[in-house]
Amino acid sequence: MQTYLDHLSVERGLSRNTLASYRRDLDRYSETLAAAGVGDLADVTAAQVTAHLAELRAGSPEHPALSAASAARAVSAVRGLHRFAAREGLVAHDVSREVKPPTPPKRLPKALDIDQVTRLLAVPGSLRDTALLEFLYGTGARISEAVGLAVDDLDFSDDAAVTLHGKGGRTRLVPLGRYARAALESYLVQGRPELVAKGRGTPAVFLNQRGGPLSRQSAWTILHRAAAAVGLPVEGPHAVSPHTLRHSYATHLLDGGADVRVVQELLGHASVTTTQLYTLVTVDRLREVYATSHPRAR
Repeated sequence: MQTYLDHLSVERGLSRNTLASYRRDLDRYSETLAAAGVGDLADVTAAQVTAHLAELRAGSPEHPALSAASAARAVSAVRGLHRFAAREGLVAHDVSREVKPPTPPKRLPKALDIDQVTRLLAVPGSLRDTALLEFLYGTGARISEAVGLAVDDLDFSDDAAVTLHGKGGRTRLVPLGRYARAALESYLVQGRPELVAKGRGTPAVFLNQRGGPLSRQSAWTILHRAAAAVGLPVEGPHAVSPHTLRHSYATHLLDGGADVRVVQELLGHASVTTTQLYTLVTVDRLREVYATSHPRAR
């Protein structure tokens, strides 16, 4: 298991958070096998892998039941372990090959409309907070990409752009819009130097009050504070999160006529299938407009 996790880290460049999730999933799988008296991966049967999946969905006294999406991720980790072991010659064959993970239901991303985004971005705040929110919506960056952003990743030439460092070590170049650029320039010139002086020096763009890199949790707090100020939900299933701005970025691009392949590149999705979830949002909106405006719609 440790060799497999090392492979995921070194060969595939998975993030620390993803590796931690895989480790938890595999630890639980190891517990299941140990309870069944199995101490060697070569002794595992397909039926035992299937039984583990059933337990994930049903739950146990030690572990609550997992949703289809969480169980699918857990089974993916288990299947990956068996596939790796077979490829490395540690076991004779991959017994998990025929075990299919549950298919999670497709959930449409929740996007804010343009008026809601405009009100959110207009909330008075520090130069840093304004720059952060404009950056998240203006580039569609993940929160990890925003807090990991370095000053050298910004290009304020005529064709302003930013280099984002995404999942799996992949980088992409994303255009920087006028509003995000203006907010960042104001912060870098007037706000960041004061914060830098309080710390030991860091290339990070977004800093905390001690001059160190802004944490993910602090970025969430900044967004929640602004959302609450304009009456947007900050709790419950529809709570505004940094990913909400990313969803809104993608949806508004598609609403404006952007090609799904272009949006895929801007978001840094490895597969266009992920991006196509946003087209479902756009189609729903088109249907809504048609239903309310066309004389023969109803």
